[in-house]
Amino acid sequence: MTDLDRLKEKLIDLRLKVMAHHLEAVLKEANQKNRDSLFILNQLAGLQLEHRWQNAIKLRFQQSKLNEKMTIDQFDFNHHKSRKDQKTQILNLSNLDFIREYKDVILIGNPGTGKTFLAKCIAYAACNANIKVLFTTAIDMINHLIAAEADHSLLKKLHYYQSPALLICDELGYLSLGRQGSHLFFQVISAGHQVKSTLLTTNLPFAKWGNVFDSTTVATTIADRLVNNSEVLILGGSSYRRKQK
Repeated sequence: MTDLDRLKEKLIDLRLKVMAHHLEAVLKEANQKNRDSLFILNQLAGLQLEHRWQNAIKLRFQQSKLNEKMTIDQFDFNHHKSRKDQKTQILNLSNLDFIREYKDVILIGNPGTGKTFLAKCIAYAACNANIKVLFTTAIDMINHLIAAEADHSLLKKLHYYQSPALLICDELGYLSLGRQGSHLFFQVISAGHQVKSTLLTTNLPFAKWGNVFDSTTVATTIADRLVNNSEVLILGGSSYRRKQK
């Protein structure tokens, strides 16, 4: 066994497989360009770090539960005046500063106005920044929490929804959450307030949130928590999905 083979084995034992794989190529390049050992180490370390970063991004995407990869350049800002008027605000959201500042985001608008599309764009951007994200619908989250409460695993399931740096809760307002669901939703929002970020999409203005939650009091409390430190965007116009048909 050569010294090169021994070094490869040591790198593999240290779980530096990428460095081991590229070792000969980097050594050859260094020899051709008359580069020193520092160049070799920098090249190998850079390749290993890039590999780990790409793996981390893949993991974030898997954890996010997104079913597609959407980017902000696919968003049609010319579809409606509300999109044009809020373009700067929307682009700022895609920069993800709101997550670092523990702000919340609320996207309000009728079906088809781009709320879910924007939410998925922001979620995918966060995955690519190696930020832990979870995308869910409001009713799916509540159904899972109610089931967890029934089988005595509620704390574990609450942690699942409360642990991401960005929780995206889509489609609030289409179905009533009921008393139990409203209280569970409040627990998730309260735990994340000012320590995590929540992005919420809804078809209802704040004044009608009482139709979704168990009472006006609960609705007001949840809205107050979310609005306290948030970006609120109202998207108008006809359904973009109809335009594409």
